[in-house]
Amino acid sequence: MIGRFDPALTGGDCWVRTADGDRTPLPTRRWLGGARVTAADRRVDSALVSCCDGPTVDLGCGPGRLVATLCRSGVMALGVDISPTAVAVTRHRGAPAVPRDVYGPLPGDGRWHYALLADGNIGIGGDPHRMLRRVARLLRPGGVAVVEFAPPGTGIRVQDIRLETHAHAGDWFPWAEAAIDHAAALAAETGFGLLGTAEVSDRHIAWLRGPAQNPLIT
Repeated sequence: MIGRFDPALTGGDCWVRTADGDRTPLPTRRWLGGARVTAADRRVDSALVSCCDGPTVDLGCGPGRLVATLCRSGVMALGVDISPTAVAVTRHRGAPAVPRDVYGPLPGDGRWHYALLADGNIGIGGDPHRMLRRVARLLRPGGVAVVEFAPPGTGIRVQDIRLETHAHAGDWFPWAEAAIDHAAALAAETGFGLLGTAEVSDRHIAWLRGPAQNPLIT
């Protein structure tokens, strides 16, 4: 199976095209991590994993930079990505990952202390509410979701996108963006409590406390 984001895993030039025609470059070098990332990128990654002192699942882990960081610090972590290429790159880093749909059955359902939704992955599937409800079911009671949001003032947008390189255009698929100023409302609507937010190097992170009991909704 070829993942929709596989063109972005090589570190080469890659863009996301929206259905209304806009085209934006993807931060592929940042996603890959390593020596090519900036000091600002490192500050954000540090903030994303700073509270993760127990079992952590990274949903849409891509090439696995955050999973590898956690494993190096002694935290049990698992990457999940639908792309076998992303999983292979993560494992090459020495970090565990499984090729699964984040909405399907996953190891540790209901027992993870932390869940990461970095790099806009709250948008997977085009429904931030559905994604957060899925995260709530993955976490143990009172577990914490660490979620990267879009800048304030951009609202919640759902649209079809595709990835493009110099030589290839992929298939269209649904994606969503949710602005940080909607974090509290999204949390309340999906059973979470907002613990706090931070702006780090012009990126926006929220920490959400999960329900005291695992929800029965999917």
